[in-house]
Amino acid sequence: MAPTALAVLCGDTSAALVALAKDLTTGGLRVAVLCSPALSDALVAAKVPHVPVAAPADVALLLTDRVALVVAAPPAAVAGESVKSRHTRLERWVNGAYSFVRTAAWNHKQISVIVAAQDVERVSAKISSNGTLAYSLMERRALAEKAFAHFAQLDQAIAASLRDENEVLHDVLLVGNGGREHTIAWKLAQSPATGTIYVAPGNAGTDGAADGSIVNVAIGVDSHDELIAFALRKGVSLCVVGPEGPLVDGLADKMTAAGVPTFGPSAKAAQLEASKAFSKDFMQRNDIPTAAYQNFTDYAAAKAYVDAVAHNVVVKASGIAAGKGVLLPRSKDEAHAALKEVMVEKVFGAAGDEVVLEEFMTGEEVSLLAFSDGDRVVTMPGAQDHKRIFDNDQGPNTGGMGVYAPAPCLTPALERECVAIVERVIAAMKAEGRTYVGVLYPGFMLTPTGPKIVEFNCRFGDPETQVLLPLLNSDLFEIMRACVENRLEPALVSWKRGAAAAVVLASQGYPDAYPKGKVISGVDAANSLPGVDVFHAGTARDSAKNLVTAGGRVLAVTALDTTLEAAIKRAYSGVAKIAFDGAQHRTDIGLKGLLHGAAKLKLAVLGSTRGSSMQPILDAIAAGELNASIEVVVSNKEDAGILERAKAHGIEAVALSSVGLSRAAFDAEVSKVIKAKNVDLVLLIGYMRILSAEFCAEWANKVLNVHPSLLPDFAGGMDLAVHQAVLDAKKTQSGCTIHFVTEDVDAGPIAVQLTCPVHASDTAETLKARVQPLEGAAFLHAIKLAQTGMLLKPSSLAKKEITYADAGVSIDAGNKLVDMIKPYCKSTVRVGCDADLGGFGGLFDLQAAGYDKDTVLVACTDGVGTKLRVAQLAKKHDTVGIDLVAMCVNDLIVQGAEPLFFLDYYACGKLEVHEAADVVKGIAEGCRQSLCGLIGGETAEMPSMYHDGDYDMAGFCVGAVRKSAILPLPVHAGFVVLGLASSGVHSNGYSLVRKLVEVSGLAYSDPSPFEAGKTLGESLLTPTKIYVQQLMPTVKKGLIHALAHITGGGLLENIPRVLAKDLAVEIECASWPLPPVFKWLQQLGNLSTTEIARTFNCGIGMVLLLPADNVPEVVAAVEATGEKVFHLGKVVAREADGEQVLLRGTIA
Repeated sequence: MAPTALAVLCGDTSAALVALAKDLTTGGLRVAVLCSPALSDALVAAKVPHVPVAAPADVALLLTDRVALVVAAPPAAVAGESVKSRHTRLERWVNGAYSFVRTAAWNHKQISVIVAAQDVERVSAKISSNGTLAYSLMERRALAEKAFAHFAQLDQAIAASLRDENEVLHDVLLVGNGGREHTIAWKLAQSPATGTIYVAPGNAGTDGAADGSIVNVAIGVDSHDELIAFALRKGVSLCVVGPEGPLVDGLADKMTAAGVPTFGPSAKAAQLEASKAFSKDFMQRNDIPTAAYQNFTDYAAAKAYVDAVAHNVVVKASGIAAGKGVLLPRSKDEAHAALKEVMVEKVFGAAGDEVVLEEFMTGEEVSLLAFSDGDRVVTMPGAQDHKRIFDNDQGPNTGGMGVYAPAPCLTPALERECVAIVERVIAAMKAEGRTYVGVLYPGFMLTPTGPKIVEFNCRFGDPETQVLLPLLNSDLFEIMRACVENRLEPALVSWKRGAAAAVVLASQGYPDAYPKGKVISGVDAANSLPGVDVFHAGTARDSAKNLVTAGGRVLAVTALDTTLEAAIKRAYSGVAKIAFDGAQHRTDIGLKGLLHGAAKLKLAVLGSTRGSSMQPILDAIAAGELNASIEVVVSNKEDAGILERAKAHGIEAVALSSVGLSRAAFDAEVSKVIKAKNVDLVLLIGYMRILSAEFCAEWANKVLNVHPSLLPDFAGGMDLAVHQAVLDAKKTQSGCTIHFVTEDVDAGPIAVQLTCPVHASDTAETLKARVQPLEGAAFLHAIKLAQTGMLLKPSSLAKKEITYADAGVSIDAGNKLVDMIKPYCKSTVRVGCDADLGGFGGLFDLQAAGYDKDTVLVACTDGVGTKLRVAQLAKKHDTVGIDLVAMCVNDLIVQGAEPLFFLDYYACGKLEVHEAADVVKGIAEGCRQSLCGLIGGETAEMPSMYHDGDYDMAGFCVGAVRKSAILPLPVHAGFVVLGLASSGVHSNGYSLVRKLVEVSGLAYSDPSPFEAGKTLGESLLTPTKIYVQQLMPTVKKGLIHALAHITGGGLLENIPRVLAKDLAVEIECASWPLPPVFKWLQQLGNLSTTEIARTFNCGIGMVLLLPADNVPEVVAAVEATGEKVFHLGKVVAREADGEQVLLRGTIA
C-alpha cells in the first residue's frame, strides 16, 4: 500500500497557511513543516498534526518520501526593513528551505509547488476524497513556471544584498559565559559586519543584548560536538572561543576541521597556558626572559628545594586552575603550607599533580595582551589587574577584582622591550610547529633587570577584556577575521584616547564558597551613567525573571574617561548604583596607576611610645616605594622611643611639655610646630593624648589614627584591653583600623582596615603580636590613598542631615499607604467596631456587639508562610491578605468564637505603596467574608532586615464566645465526621509546593497544568476558604461538638487535636474527590497516602464532629449557604497505642 501523500509547508507563517494545513490533514494528507519554526509553533497552537523538519541536512529525507505538494512563503520585501534584518531573513531562507523548494519545482511532474498567495487559496478545492490532489500535469507545470519566475526575482534580491560587502552580515558563535564573553559579544555586536552573535551558554547580560542581536544558546563549553553542529547549522562565519578549557581540549582544532573559521589557538599552542611546566621549558629553550624555576611532581623533592634555596619562591600549579593556581608565600613556612595545599591536599585538583617553583621576582606586574595571526603581532595597551580579594592586596587570590588600562608603569621604552619578547614567542611557537592564532596574554614582571614573563594565558584575560575592548577604536570582528585569515596588520587596530577602569563586584564568601540567587538591583541605573558599562559574569534570571547572582565574580563596572583618575571615579559611581545581598568589592582599584603621577606627600607624626608602626613607613620611603617624607616627629614625652627612632633617620624630633597647659593650649603648640613644616597629613602613632576640639577643627580630614581592632567594635579601648575584649566577644577575625580623627574618640570616618584571624588558642598578647605588624602596612596604604586623592574626600566627610529616607525608610510612602487603605478598613466596620486608622490603637465595644460578662475573649495569631514567596515571584499580592485573615478566623471558630476584630502587621525592605495596598485590600476582603472588623495594623519598613521586593506579614484576631459554648464539647464514639471542601492548598505546605514546582521545571507564569485559563501562580494563590458564615449559625445553636481546621499537619495531625486520647476517627478516602491540584502535586512528588495526608488538606479544609441526630439540620443549614458537605466517616474507640486517624482506602 502506497504511503499517504505528504504536503510540505515552509517560509513565513500566515493565517492562510495554518488554515490550509488544517484542510490538508482533514483531507487525509500528512503535513511537514520545513525549516520554519514560527510556522511550526503556529500549527502547534492550532493543534494541527505535523512533522517539523528543523535542519537543512534532513531535507534529503523529504525527497525520499511521497511528496505531493510544496507550499512555500519565501521572504517578501518589508517596507522600512533594515538591511541587517532583510539579510538575516534571506540567509535563513537560503540556508533552509530554498534548495528543497527549487528541487521540488524541477520535479513538477510529481510535485505541485505553490509560491503565490492566490494559488494557496485554491489548494483546498483540489483535495480529493482519497487524499490526493487534483492537479493536472499542465497545472503543475504552470505552477513551476511561476515558482522559477519568483526564484529569479528572489535571486536578484539576494545578489543586491551581496553587492555591497558592508551589507553582508556575518553570524558569530562565541563560546563562554563570563564577563569576558559578555564584553566580547558587546564589542562584536558593534561591528557593521556582524549579524547575530550566538553565545554558548552565555549569561543574563548576553541574553537578548544589543537590541536582540546577541542570543544565548543552551550549549555548555565542553559540549564540542553540539557546538560544532550548531555552528554548521547556523552557518556562522566565525567561532570565537573565550575560556581556556575548551581551547586546551582542542575545540579550535575541531571547529577548523569542520570548516568553521575559529579565533583561538590550537590545543598544541594552548599548552602555553595548559602546562606551566611546558611554558617554562619553552621559554628556557628559546631564551625568553623569565624567572629561575624547577618543575616537581614529588612533594618531598619540592619541599627540599624550598629549604635549599635562599630566595622566596612562587608556587604554581602546572595545570589549569581558573586563574587561581598561583600562590605567593612570604616565608618558608608559608611555602611549605602552599606546597601541601597544592600537591597533597589537591585544592586545585589534577592541576596540582605537577608544580613549578620559581624565583619570586620583584617589580610591577603588567598584562600585555596581543592579537596574533601566527606570524604577526599587534599588542594592546598594558593593563594591571588586582588579584587579591581585599584592599591593599590582602587576602587570597581571585580571578581578578578589578583592572585599569593603560598601565602607567609600562613606559614606551619598556613596552618596546615587551613587544619584542612577544614577537619572539610567536616566532618560536611557529618554529616548533605550534602556530599561534588568537590572543596571547603574557603577564610581565618589570624587574630591575628588565621585563620577564611571569606566565602565559592563551585567551583574552578576565577582567582585562572589560577595559581593553571598550578602549578599542577598531572593528573587533575585522581584527579577528584578519587573524584567522593570516592577514593581520597594525593599521587594523587603533585605540581610543583616555583610560578605562573596571571594578568587580563579587558574592559574599568569594573566592571560597558563596551563595547564589541573590537579587541584583541598580544595573540599569549604572548603565545609564555616561561612560559606564556593566558587564555580567556570574548572573542569571530566576523564575520570576529577576536578575540574580550565579557565580563568585558577579559583575564588572567599567568606565572610560580622559584620565585614569576620572575613569576610576566614574567606575565607582557606577558601583554605588548596584546592590545585592553580601556584595563585596575593592575600593582601591587603580591606586598603583595613580601613584605614578602623584605628588610627594609631607607627613608629621605625633607619638608617645616606641613608634614601631612608623618603621614600615620609613623603610618604604628609603626603598623608593613611597614618595613621601616625614618632616617632623612630635611627642609629649621627652624619653619617648619614637623620638630616638626619628633622630636615627635624620628626622627632626620635637618634645613638648604639657605641664601647666590646657589640652587646647598644648595642642596649639603642637600645631605651631607642624604648620611650620607645611605638612599634608598628620599620623598619630602610639600618641597617648586625646586631641582638643580646636585641633580637630584646624586639621579636619588631615589627621589619621590607628586603632588595634576593627572599628566601630571596641571603640574607646586601648592596647591589651582591646585585644582581650575581642577574645571575650569570641570574634574569629580582628585587625586594625586607620580612621580620621574627630572630636569624638574612635568615631571618625574609617579610611583603611586590615584583617587577621583570631585563633582559639590566642591570648591578648598573641593577638596583639599578630595585629601590630598590620598597623604599619595600614598606615602605608592610607598614605598612598591620600597621595592619590582616593582617601581624602572632604565632600563625603562633611556633615549633612541624614534623614529617615537616607536610611531607606519613606515616611511619605507610609502616609500614602494609610490614605489608600482607609477605605478598605472602613468597609469592614461591624457593630462595636471603630475602624478609623491613625490612632495609637483600635477600639471595640463588646457590649454593643451583644456580649456580657459571661463572655470569654479568644485571640489567635498566624501568618501565611512561604505562600508569600509564590505571591512575590508571581507578582500577585491581592489574595494573600484573604489567606492571612482565614488562617486566624478559622482557628477562632473551631473554638466556638465569633470573630470580632482583626489587626495586621506588614514588614518589608522597601515600601512599595501599591503592592502593600493590594495586600491590605485582600485583608479587608477576608474581614468582610468573616464579618470581622479591621481596626488597625502596623506597617514596618526595614531596609536592613528585608531585601527589596520581600515582605512578611502576620495577623491577629480576637473573637468572643460564651463560656458554656466553648468548643470542643464532648465527643463520643459513634459521632459522625463531616467535611467541608477546601479551595485548594490553602496556606500550608508551600515549602514542599515550591520544591515540587522547581522539580517540574515550570515557571509561575506558565499555564496551570491542572486548572484551565489560569497561570500556575494564579492557581496556587487561590485564597484560603473562610468558613465563618457557613458554620457560625450551627455552632451558636450547639449542634456541632468539635471542629478541626485542617492546616499544617493535614488530616492526620489536626483531627486528633479535638479528640480524647481514647477516641479515633475512621475516614473513607473515597468519600470526597481529590482536587486536581493535589493529584498534580502527588504525581510530581510520588507522595504516598500517608505523606500527602499529613502535609496537605487534600481537599478538606474543615472537619465537623457531631451526634448523628444533628447531622440533617447541620447539613441543611450549611448547604443552604452554597457549601457542599461530605460524609467522611465516624468516631470510633481507639485501639491501644493505635492511630487516631484511620484512613480507609487511598487518597488519589
